[in-house]
Amino acid sequence: MRARRQQLSPQVLRQHSQQLLRLTSNYKPFRHSSRIAFYLASRGEMDPMPLMYLAMRAGKLIYLPALRNRPANSLWFKPYRIGDRLIDNRFGIPEPRSQHGRLIMPWAIDTVFVPLVAFDGSGNRLGMGGGYYDRTFAFKRQRNHWKGPRLIGVAHEFQHVDSLPNQHWDIPLDAVITEACIHTFNNTEIN
Repeated sequence: MRARRQQLSPQVLRQHSQQLLRLTSNYKPFRHSSRIAFYLASRGEMDPMPLMYLAMRAGKLIYLPALRNRPANSLWFKPYRIGDRLIDNRFGIPEPRSQHGRLIMPWAIDTVFVPLVAFDGSGNRLGMGGGYYDRTFAFKRQRNHWKGPRLIGVAHEFQHVDSLPNQHWDIPLDAVITEACIHTFNNTEIN
């Protein structure tokens, strides 16, 4: 999947990002969220940048993930505005410079757009193998009432597979948005 993703032309990547923007701009969870976490695309990932611009113009607060060592290998979320200085983390992924006083805890975010390598019809996600998102949002497994934040995968439609192995520590997605449609899971009422 990663190799296929990396073979997409810049033109196809732009088209898919514009379709993502079109589908998501009227999507209820996006419209009703005021604090949204995005990611910066690399290696053929679906680019949410046009959607990030729309969110900023709508006055939403934008956050990007940053590596956190304690608790072990999880994520912080730092505020971001277009033009803010970024630094590469140990994996070469850009993230906002340290702003410890302005960090937001994962449970305080309304919607998180999550990159992925593959997803299935049950909302299972195959990431890059580090488990960062699963560890960061593990608290969702202990909740019986409010299940926020919404975890929405962002992918190309070809990344949809029949099934993926599921481990007890995996945190399922609420939805995945591709260039073709919005896939919702677990009978979530977020459309």
